Amino acid sequence: MKRGACIVMGLAWAVLRGADGEPRLTVVGQVDEEKLVPIAVVGYTGESAAVLRFDLEVQGFKVVGEKEARYILSGSNNGNVVGALQDAAKTYLFNKSYEGGAMRLQAHTLSDDVVQAVQGVAGVARTRVVYRMVTGERSREIYVADFDGHNALAITSDKRLAGAPTWGARNQKVYYTSYQEVNGLENPTILEHDLSSGGRRVFARFMGLNTGAAVAPDGRVALVLSKGGSPDVYVASQGWDFMNSKAEGGLLRITNTLEGESSPTWSPDGQWLCFATTVNKRRVLVKTSSRGGPMMQISTTGVLSPSEPSWSPDGKWIAFTAQMGDFNICVVPAEGGEARVLARGEDPSWAPNSRTLLFSFRGVNKRALGLLDAPSKQVRLLPSFAGSASQAEWAR
Repeated sequence: MKRGACIVMGLAWAVLRGADGEPRLTVVGQVDEEKLVPIAVVGYTGESAAVLRFDLEVQGFKVVGEKEARYILSGSNNGNVVGALQDAAKTYLFNKSYEGGAMRLQAHTLSDDVVQAVQGVAGVARTRVVYRMVTGERSREIYVADFDGHNALAITSDKRLAGAPTWGARNQKVYYTSYQEVNGLENPTILEHDLSSGGRRVFARFMGLNTGAAVAPDGRVALVLSKGGSPDVYVASQGWDFMNSKAEGGLLRITNTLEGESSPTWSPDGQWLCFATTVNKRRVLVKTSSRGGPMMQISTTGVLSPSEPSWSPDGKWIAFTAQMGDFNICVVPAEGGEARVLARGEDPSWAPNSRTLLFSFRGVNKRALGLLDAPSKQVRLLPSFAGSASQAEWAR
């Protein structure tokens, strides 16, 4: 293997690469090897081998030799991908052949079957992500891609500032903030983009700040608006139409503070909102009923200045960014408590498996995206982008 290195946030990230040039493993700090499942991957070549290794490593596996393995995945990619999974006792868990679609998709499907068989949860190799890409000095476009960064597609080409993308209900729409010109001034505007038709509409364009859209399972949208003074959290009802709702009857104000709230995230049952605010001049995380009510602080013992929360799909965890000199990815139980620092980086987003985190980190003159296995702290870089990628969210 060839060994390279890059400096991120003042910390050396060791990048291991195989003969095919694909990133193998990026180690940040100390990886908890005991949390990784040792697996041998035998018989695959080229792209299929690289895809399988990447998919498994970001979901809590460690690819090892057959003598060290707890599981052995064997097969081939001559024509279609074929895969058989055995445990240490040589008992077959499955033996399958995959047909249809590209070889890459077949390998993703096989890795998902391995995760399901071993961990008992659905794999995430066939999911997608949305993110912001720097495309010019004053140009930020919104992209969607496979979870590993492949098959990237720009859904905007406005050549203006855009960011804070998020998935709509059932992943059929994307909401994002774009700096649209209103009366000669650039006004942050939330737009709704329909992925099937390519059409889009203004979702919120009040005077002042319109940003931070986050969609509940039932289709309600939390957002941050400054139309009442400082940035506050609001919730738009299902079917809310900014252009035809002058009475604002479908818009519920959740907070009314002098401090600025930011980055709302929904509990998976849609009953709660978590977001960042300021209490006694300190940045904290709070939660409140999505129907309105008092704010309750979520303790993040051991870390300072939390922001950018992301509630795990299983409801158990909240990942967030803590700024303590550097930016750090942390997790805390959803009810609050002792926070755990996982890696350098910011703006985390949970995968559907409530185990893997998508995040961004600051490199030299650009930002990039990485994937983090929360239990083990194992990190993988996404394939290199032509521009600087950040503000990513995982589809659910």
